[in-house]
Amino acid sequence: MRTIEEHRREIIALLGGVAPTAEAEELSVSATEMAAHPERYAHRVLAADLIAPSSLPAFDNSQMDGYAVLSGDLASARADAPAALAVAPRIAAGDAFGTHAPGTATPIMTGAPVPEGADAVVQIEKADPPAFFDDDDIDRTVSFTATVPEGLFVRAAGSDVARGDVLLTAGTLLGPAHYGVISGTGATAVSVRRRLRVLLVSTGHEIREPGSALQPGQIFDANSSALTAALLATGCTVTPLPCRSDDADDLLALLQRESTAVDVILTVGGVSAGAREVVRDALGPLGVEFMKVAMQPGGPQGFGVASIPGAEGRASVDRPVISLPGNPVSALVSFEAIVRPALLAAVGARATSRELRRGVVTEAFDSPPNHHQLRRGLVREDGTLELVGGPSSHLLHSYAGSTVLVHVPIGVSSVSAGDELDYWRIDG
Repeated sequence: MRTIEEHRREIIALLGGVAPTAEAEELSVSATEMAAHPERYAHRVLAADLIAPSSLPAFDNSQMDGYAVLSGDLASARADAPAALAVAPRIAAGDAFGTHAPGTATPIMTGAPVPEGADAVVQIEKADPPAFFDDDDIDRTVSFTATVPEGLFVRAAGSDVARGDVLLTAGTLLGPAHYGVISGTGATAVSVRRRLRVLLVSTGHEIREPGSALQPGQIFDANSSALTAALLATGCTVTPLPCRSDDADDLLALLQRESTAVDVILTVGGVSAGAREVVRDALGPLGVEFMKVAMQPGGPQGFGVASIPGAEGRASVDRPVISLPGNPVSALVSFEAIVRPALLAAVGARATSRELRRGVVTEAFDSPPNHHQLRRGLVREDGTLELVGGPSSHLLHSYAGSTVLVHVPIGVSSVSAGDELDYWRIDG
């Protein structure tokens, strides 16, 4: 059996041949557009380096409410010999740039431009009196009892990013702070990768739509909902079309109708060694390979480029296929360990893997030594790992109550309470 890492590399290579990395689209960063069309903005990957069109901050501005001063004017200030300065006209955020006269203190508000001639800001609380005078007061003085260093509480122009610098690099997965800094430099749009289009086919004669009346032996389809959510959270567009049949011809007919409009086909179920495994029966002859991966849950897997015959005399279509096992936990664990990083790599994301952390387990348990076991669990407040449910692949409720997947590597047959193991956070 191949390892998880070996299988993941195969899937990454498979999707590398169809990735839309050369295809990009312009995305407005208008807050109005974001609010009107939120689906356009989640999980977008930057297509090219973004160069800052302006500096941040764009000008020297005050970090505090206080007085803009020339630090040299307070060089001799001390508690028993305060430095008294004449109060100049006030500057607020949004005011035009001003000029500071030596020997004065300019009242300044947070974010206001530091006037030319001043090189420091003293907090209002450090002034005497520790409050601003009314705007119409004249002939006022304010005293200071300590020296100040040049640059105190001044946000220097370009101290965050300078015009012409690389603001964000290609492959950045855009989040709230990224959109904020893009808009903060004055950019109105960015170039992002086109989303991968995934056809999701959950299979099985027994699965039915939630809300329908079940007959004996039938079950509700959990995989379509679970994996649609997982794919959306990875930035894909999804077409979920279950195949409620164990007939290979029915599955092929579905793929013939739908495969031309997608980049990737993800199937669920029908990959084991049973008498009627619809995915294996339908796609094996078309170029998809099936194998066992040394992981628990999620051993049976399949992948390859399927040459799907065209309907009504049309040419065949080649599409990459990833085939997952049908038990819901097996499918979700397989997605986390194998499919998710491959999809992110396909659109050029720089970060494709979950952050690997390490914690102490609170209980003893066994693990198959020839498999990499992934157990569901929680991180307690003290940082220790608590397992949730058993290792069986049907315990979907246990998965729903978990925040981590705990790794038990190949070669480990038993774990004792107090042992350290790696884990992935899966709740973000």
